[in-house]
Amino acid sequence: MNLRRDVFQALADPTRRAILLLVASQSLTAGAIASNFDTARPTVSKHLQILTECELLEQKQNGREIHYHINAKKMKEVADFIEPFRNMWDDRFNKLESIMKEYQTRK
Repeated sequence: MNLRRDVFQALADPTRRAILLLVASQSLTAGAIASNFDTARPTVSKHLQILTECELLEQKQNGREIHYHINAKKMKEVADFIEPFRNMWDDRFNKLESIMKEYQTRK
């Protein structure tokens, strides 16, 4: 059975978000990633597996080591999906700010 993991469930976990931040600037091995956390190495491996299944991370074999790096294309897809919501909330907050300023000047 081939499970398809949801990218937003993967991003909901703070450890997985921290892993993405770690590998955003450089590719790292599982051991190098695990050394940044106070959890068991198999736990970090499970997080890496989930991020890889969601295509947020890609693996590259380098000799006996596997290096993990960000899949920029998938991250852009996520950002493109979220952008309209961010714009909507920016507009709402800007309107609220203008209402609050108008209210303060009337006082």
